[in-house]
Amino acid sequence: MGTPPGQGNLFEQPLAESSGLIDPSLPLSAELLRGWQERIHQFQAPLFAPPLESQAGHRDEPTGQQHLFASDNTNPLSNFQPLQLRPLALSFWRWPNSPHQGAAIYLVMDRPKELDHPILLYIGETKAADRRWKGEHDCKAYLASYQEACMGTGLCCSTSIRFWADVPQDTRSRRRLEQTLIRLWQPPFNKETRARWSTPFHAD
Repeated sequence: MGTPPGQGNLFEQPLAESSGLIDPSLPLSAELLRGWQERIHQFQAPLFAPPLESQAGHRDEPTGQQHLFASDNTNPLSNFQPLQLRPLALSFWRWPNSPHQGAAIYLVMDRPKELDHPILLYIGETKAADRRWKGEHDCKAYLASYQEACMGTGLCCSTSIRFWADVPQDTRSRRRLEQTLIRLWQPPFNKETRARWSTPFHAD
């Protein structure tokens, strides 16, 4: 089904205004940026795969995930399936009515055309999903720089944000879940994991 004239692609991002995060002295190329995306993809791809049913009738989870909530009666990660969450444009907060309210874990992703799965760029938590993305946000600067780098090297950038509302209402428990997901997925724009990926379009 074709896109109606004038509608465009909701997730195709225009060239972002310069964020000041790209170091012009870095020899950035499409190959360098694509290689950076592929390294993240290789790490995260097994986590995007749907869980399998074991012979005992329980879902097999990614290595290391089984014991993260060993003291809990239930594992909240058992319901975490990011690709089943509705993707929204990053400008969703400008809409008259927000599609999400209340507590949530939110995920910022890109979907490079050359890869089999999206790459998860950022994980955050909020008590007010309709307001968290308004105003200043640390991740926005990284996204602007990332979009600028993609456009400057001729790569497609299709970023989106998704909200997972099946999370604890208690802030401390929700932040604990957020940190668990960050450790598991290693998203490159979270401060806890930036150093791992040596982001090529960000000047230290």
